[in-house]
Amino acid sequence: MRFLSTRIHGVIDYLWGVALIASPWLFGFGDVPAATWVAIVFGAGAMLYSAVTAYELGLLKILPMPMHLILDGLGGIVLAASPFLFGFADRVLWPHVLFGLFSVAACLVTHREPMLATGRREPA
Repeated sequence: MRFLSTRIHGVIDYLWGVALIASPWLFGFGDVPAATWVAIVFGAGAMLYSAVTAYELGLLKILPMPMHLILDGLGGIVLAASPFLFGFADRVLWPHVLFGLFSVAACLVTHREPMLATGRREPA
């Protein structure tokens, strides 16, 4: 069931990216280099592909929204698995898992097409 508008998803994208980048210092794992860099790279990457997404908050409107949602889902899976993939699960686990699962959930509940000025969705 898709109930989240692409406009709200866009706001969440940028807030999520900033929060993920800040998470090493907010949650006290700034002294774990692998965990810190994963958070920074994934947060910056998400904000970058959000800026080029063809939705209300995109700046360049190049990347189709369905591809953006695929990136959110795949990136979320990798982010959630990153503590195990990069060997820091013994020191930092939950921030990466929760941010990753949130990204997966967001991709599953967001509309695939942005609203037109007429208030209707673009045809798929």
